[in-house]
Order: sequence, then structure tokens, then C-alpha cells
Amino acid sequence: MKQNNIVADKSKLFAIRIVNLYKYLCTEKKEYVISKQILRSGTSIGANIKESIYAQSKMDFISKLSIALKEASESEYWLELLFNTNYISQPQFESIHSDCVELIKLLTSIIKSSKS
Repeated sequence: MKQNNIVADKSKLFAIRIVNLYKYLCTEKKEYVISKQILRSGTSIGANIKESIYAQSKMDFISKLSIALKEASESEYWLELLFNTNYISQPQFESIHSDCVELIKLLTSIIKSSKS
């Protein structure tokens, strides 16, 4: 995996959005439990993708990206929960959720092509 690549770049931008969402939820909404969960899972995606760049083997590469995919799926869950409990508005949800879904699709595609 190259150091300058789409999935790494998109995951970093997503992590930045997640950090800003966390700050918003804590300061504006006084929400501390779910916000901590979304912070952990949303920033973990990029960290695992970054680790995959220096994977020791093809299986290690796939493993790291699989963990990133799981974290993206978890992030999607927390985003849906935040929206369904009215902590974030529909426009906020749709914007960040679409980024999350895009990461899920990219990771799924990379993992599938790496396995074949």
C-alpha cells in the first residue's frame, strides 16, 4: 500500500471530522459517553490503515484493513445512534455518514481484491 493513497487520506479527513464532532458533542450537547465511543472507533480507522502500510505480510495487511473495516462499521453504528437520539441533525448525519459509508466500501473492495 502506498503512503499517499485515497483510503489513507480519506480516513484521516474522517478522523478530523470525528474529533470535531466529539468536541461539538461535549461542549454543545454535553454528551460524553457515545461521543467517546465515536471518537475511539472513528479515529482508529485511519490508525489501522496507517499500520497496514508497513504490514509484515499480505495476511498482516489484510488483518489491519479488516480491523479498520470493523472500526468503520462501529463508527456507522454510533453515528446512527447519535442521529436517532437527536444529538446530531439530519444534515450533520448525512454528511459524515456518507464519508463513513465511502470508507466502508473502499476498505471492503481493497480487502476483497487483496484476498484474490
